[in-house]
Amino acid sequence: MNLRRDVFQAIADPTRRAILLLVASQAMTAGAIASNFDTARPTVSKHLQILTECELIAQEQNGREIYYHINAKKMKEVADFIEPFRQMWDDRFNKLESIMKNYKPEK
Repeated sequence: MNLRRDVFQAIADPTRRAILLLVASQAMTAGAIASNFDTARPTVSKHLQILTECELIAQEQNGREIYYHINAKKMKEVADFIEPFRQMWDDRFNKLESIMKNYKPEK
């Protein structure tokens, strides 16, 4: 049975978010990525597999090495989905800030 991976479940994991940050600036091999974590390499490989299945990262073979890099298009889709929620919370915090600036405690 082939279950479809959920992007938001994938980015919920702190290790996978750290991997995304690593490959956001440059393509890296699995070994280079794994060297940044205190976990077994097969564990990092599983995280890479999940991120690849969600299309958050992509693989590119260069000789014997496989390099992982961020899929900017997919990350933009995630950001576009989250944006209305960010705006809503920004508005709420701005209103709260305005109320707190005008608040005068009773003595």
